[in-house]
Amino acid sequence: MSAAPLWGGAVLIADPSAWARAGHPNVREPWRAALRAGRIATCSIATLELLRVPRDLDELLATEAGLAQLRDIPVSASVQRAAIGALRDLAELGPLHHRVPIPDLLIAAAAQDAGLGVLHYDHHYDRLAEVLSFDSRWLAPPGTLDAPVHA
Repeated sequence: MSAAPLWGGAVLIADPSAWARAGHPNVREPWRAALRAGRIATCSIATLELLRVPRDLDELLATEAGLAQLRDIPVSASVQRAAIGALRDLAELGPLHHRVPIPDLLIAAAAQDAGLGVLHYDHHYDRLAEVLSFDSRWLAPPGTLDAPVHA
């Protein structure tokens, strides 16, 4: 009998924080299995962040081609409205509580809109999950992975 898939076997939008650590020995094989199984998705915001990483055009084109194979979750007007509402809701929780990176906010709102979760290594998603309905899934427990290791 095989072990249950890491991260629950759900389709998840992978945040760049997860991509940056996907080559870590503790998560490399489950990450590759999730990619092969079609359980890793993206959205334009995550794609834009990931396309800033390559050092040259060839690397950028290779990254873009790889990302094009993934399910792409739209960042629609309704996603943008949900993100604005989430900022308001976070601000109601306390001063400066709404200070989350805009890309994280839009990725979380896109996940909510699509009924998906977000795979990440970033505490902002736990805060966003307080006001948006998406599954915040850590790539690995916080503090267990060292510096980013790109896949």
